[in-house]
Amino acid sequence: MTSIDPSLRATSTTCPYCGVGCGVLATPDGSGGAAISGDPSHPANLGRLCSKGSALGETVGLENRLLYPMVRCSKGTMERVAWTDALDHIAHRFAHIVARDGPNAMAFYLSGQLLTEDYYVANKLMKGFIGSANVDTNSRLCMASSVAGHRRAFGADTVPGVYEDLDEADLLVLVGSNAAWCHPVLFQRMIANKQRRGARIVVIDPRKTDTTEDADLFLGLKPGTDTALFSGLLVHLADHGALDRDYIERYTVGFDEALSRARSIAGSVAATALATGLSEQDLSAFFQLFAATPRVVTLYSQGVNQSAQGTDKVNAIVNCHLATARIGKIGASPFSLTGQPNAMGGREVGGLSNQLAAHMNFTPPDIDRVRRFWKAPRIATHEGLKAVQMFEAIGRGEIKALWVIGTNPAVSLPDADAARAALKKLELFVISENVLSNDTVDAGAHVLLPALAWGEKSGTVTNSERRISRQRAFLPAPGEARPDWWIVGEVAKRLGFAAAFDYGSAAAIFREHAALSAFENNGSRDFDIGGLSELNDDAFDAMTPVLWPHRTDETGQQRFFAGGEFFTNDRKARFVAPERPSLRSEINEGRPLRLNTGRIRDQWHTMTRTGMSPRLGAHLPEPFVEVHPDDAARHGLADGSFARVTTDHGQCTLKVVVNPRQQRGMLFAPIHWSEANASAARVGALVAPITDPFSGQPEAKATPASILPYEYVFRGFVLSRKPLQLPDHAWWARATIGGGVGYLIADNADLKGWSSWLRAVAGEELAEYSDFGGGVYRAASFAGDAIETCLFLGPARDAGDWGVVKELFAAGPLTDDQRRMLLSGKPAQGLAATGPVVCACFGVGRNTICDAIAAGARSATELGVRLKAGTNCGSCIPELKRLIAQSATADHERGKLIAAN
Repeated sequence: MTSIDPSLRATSTTCPYCGVGCGVLATPDGSGGAAISGDPSHPANLGRLCSKGSALGETVGLENRLLYPMVRCSKGTMERVAWTDALDHIAHRFAHIVARDGPNAMAFYLSGQLLTEDYYVANKLMKGFIGSANVDTNSRLCMASSVAGHRRAFGADTVPGVYEDLDEADLLVLVGSNAAWCHPVLFQRMIANKQRRGARIVVIDPRKTDTTEDADLFLGLKPGTDTALFSGLLVHLADHGALDRDYIERYTVGFDEALSRARSIAGSVAATALATGLSEQDLSAFFQLFAATPRVVTLYSQGVNQSAQGTDKVNAIVNCHLATARIGKIGASPFSLTGQPNAMGGREVGGLSNQLAAHMNFTPPDIDRVRRFWKAPRIATHEGLKAVQMFEAIGRGEIKALWVIGTNPAVSLPDADAARAALKKLELFVISENVLSNDTVDAGAHVLLPALAWGEKSGTVTNSERRISRQRAFLPAPGEARPDWWIVGEVAKRLGFAAAFDYGSAAAIFREHAALSAFENNGSRDFDIGGLSELNDDAFDAMTPVLWPHRTDETGQQRFFAGGEFFTNDRKARFVAPERPSLRSEINEGRPLRLNTGRIRDQWHTMTRTGMSPRLGAHLPEPFVEVHPDDAARHGLADGSFARVTTDHGQCTLKVVVNPRQQRGMLFAPIHWSEANASAARVGALVAPITDPFSGQPEAKATPASILPYEYVFRGFVLSRKPLQLPDHAWWARATIGGGVGYLIADNADLKGWSSWLRAVAGEELAEYSDFGGGVYRAASFAGDAIETCLFLGPARDAGDWGVVKELFAAGPLTDDQRRMLLSGKPAQGLAATGPVVCACFGVGRNTICDAIAAGARSATELGVRLKAGTNCGSCIPELKRLIAQSATADHERGKLIAAN
């Protein structure tokens, strides 16, 4: 973690990654970067940051930044233009398309990375003044099932609990959540609770992740059977006297129907075991533990949400909490772990196509209320298209114009090849972005608008516990970049709506947003921050993190629903009777496996930010597919080899990781690699575009797939001070490294062709070692005594040490000894190979850790004392424990061998 010079001024801001909403102290370093530390005063993280947050200072550079507006000219190339020309062009084309085809021929696709003020203005323009609800967001891909489940049960998209409940619960149930990697700051709070108070942890997931390492019980259920599990739990609670009948009677409706449906799905422990693939013993243990523990928090994330039955899964969980009145109480609630920094803020302003602003819906009273507040005569009167539907409509030619702001749908959407092809059919394709190039930009944008990035923009975000925090600028705006709210507002003015979009600051937008939340509310709606609607600019700038609701009469509350008062018409919660769970797609002889997709510890979305950090790229630098040993043997796969994964929608070539923690019949592949950072790893292209009927969220966890070995004769890497265009025949994955960029490569082409390629990019003066007969080629060019470009190729086990050469590359000028040893690919005197990075926060490699274990470290705590590994975010602690266990096993086996001899 980067330390801060106390003589410099630190800015208090909020992390731009997951929905934990950690406070950050950022101090510019004077060279375009920043020193970063956690904000100890922020209640979300109390000073702790994860590996990604700790490395934020490495991601604020201007490499590949879009710095001025660009428009595609008649020659087909993108040309720089003035802001006025770009904005006039967009407004003219929008007006023409709306006049010709109607407002529903237009769409906006937004991002959980936007600030609330950006979101608010975009939604107001499209829904209020253009008159279409075709505004959706990439939050549809991660949290829409939670939204739909909350609305069905509570009448509003309300998160009942707060983070303090994680400290006070006696049972923490994680469902479809690898919180140890994806929400490590919150997970460490849970571990602290376990250590301090003895809280029990249950993990429910088809995949055995690092989160399971500290679990008291792991339930590795069959994919798609969460509803059956929680239906079985509801039946158990009813049959063993664990219901709160008074709460059910006074504050809810629909219990009998929900229980009857649960009995038909999983009417006993035996029936639940049959449906889920779990043992009756484990199920009984979980059911009894839940029934006997009043303070229980059930935390769920993408494994629940990213499903064609995700909304039913959410409601099956909520049913169990309503039935026991374990909701909105200290240490007791269902809790949705949000994936993006402002997915919640986007939901508050109506960022989803089936919502209006301020948690209002497309009902006649709400439509009229928002219309009057906005003075918007053209307000949309019905829901718009959800993300997958939206891109299908673009493909059919029904949507003619699209504005994408701050997201990369050509990578992240399911059936991503079809989504990318659809973008090419648009008459007008506008993108507001930070980067000059990504898969979506390269799909044929007509207009590129430079937006401010994190560190440059100012406004608010809302985290998973409903806490509104300020993001503050601590870097100057580069080039001609502008706030997203300003860009949208300028287009709105040119469309004739100047009076409604005359904002001078983010604070002015926030005040309007807060006032709308309180407008004709009087406690009838959950989202109310009217108490903040009179903040002047100075007070807004100084605003400290605050939970909503924050009403005008200053009556706030931490939790919802402990005493009823839901947001349905009769103020009672709804039990929901879910459908019988079944996956919507079937495996078959040609597609015998199921592909599960998700995140890895140190990367974020499509790497446009995290990919800039050498630290974050060092842990898992190559796109991979995880396979159970039995499936690997059946399909002829070896650990460290390559495989081609194919579905009905696309294919990828990925490194094979054989792992017994992976469930049989399942594959796992991360989502982060795109065409910008790998040659054949756009995993979104493999995912079926099947969606939940209520939430519209796609199922990203169970696509039928096949896998076959793919052989490469040569492996190796290229290191360069600048990005390179690699030969088309090569498999490659790019990673930022100290001093430049690295490419891990594999290929079957002739080595002499690579020699020619290197001479073309690096010049003729090369230091070379070649053994073409043995399949080995190594070469480097120099600038002074520092490596400028180098290429190492060889058979899989003789390609040189990537870690060692990276260190030499980053070291700058080499000694004579280091230069002589370079092409051996082995460490020179005084330079030890640290191995693959395990602790990204402090850059501690596996070899260093194993050396410390061999020297006597026997716990993660001891490793932390010696190396600092695991002492920041803690997300590497499970791996540290595994390395210790592996060492102990190896010592035991050696002891047995010595004794036998």
